[in-house]
Amino acid sequence: MLRTYDRFVAPPRDTATSNAGDGVIGAKDRPSNLTGASDQDVVASAVRGHEAAFRELVRRYERPVFSLLYRMVRDRALAEDLAQETFIKVLNGLKSYRPEFKFSSWIFKVANNVAIDQIRKRGVDTVSMDGAPDARTPDARAASALQLRGQGESPLQEVEARELGSAIERAIGRLRPEYRSCIVLRHVEGHSYEEISEMLDLPLGTVKTYIHRARNELRGLLEDRRA
Repeated sequence: MLRTYDRFVAPPRDTATSNAGDGVIGAKDRPSNLTGASDQDVVASAVRGHEAAFRELVRRYERPVFSLLYRMVRDRALAEDLAQETFIKVLNGLKSYRPEFKFSSWIFKVANNVAIDQIRKRGVDTVSMDGAPDARTPDARAASALQLRGQGESPLQEVEARELGSAIERAIGRLRPEYRSCIVLRHVEGHSYEEISEMLDLPLGTVKTYIHRARNELRGLLEDRRA
């Protein structure tokens, strides 16, 4: 289970909080239905200093943010630390969010930048191709994993597929961080080119170029393995 972010979910500096009613959010200011509100509405409420809105954003995005970070660094404890860092950056920088854009793209961009900074500092050299770390059942984990084997394969073929998966993880880990992000978002997380372009704040053509170059590099790395 992911760690609780309650200790740092606090209104950004220079925002006033309502102290009427329950001492946290005044009844007259409290959004009537945070759960059903759009991301943009929740962000607007959070910017006004409503702590419940911060908590709602964390509730919505802690798992997908953690999943992306875990795919990038393949270390649960490190991914949790990076998720905490991501949410601190997000919650302290909400005023810079532009509501005409998807909030999910904005927060994934922050998370991706945190991961790339970590990779550059520590040289994290692997990417997880296993099922999503928050998958709660074997079926859910299998459904979110990168499939490398077909139905009805023999045990030997399954072992070979797993070895190939490990080789792919290592190969992706040798890519430059920008290529790694694009490959993970496209082929592991399953996002479209357009979504990746928005998440990473890159031109669509650049995203396609990065993925094309990354595939070529991966092909060369995997051919070296077979040589």
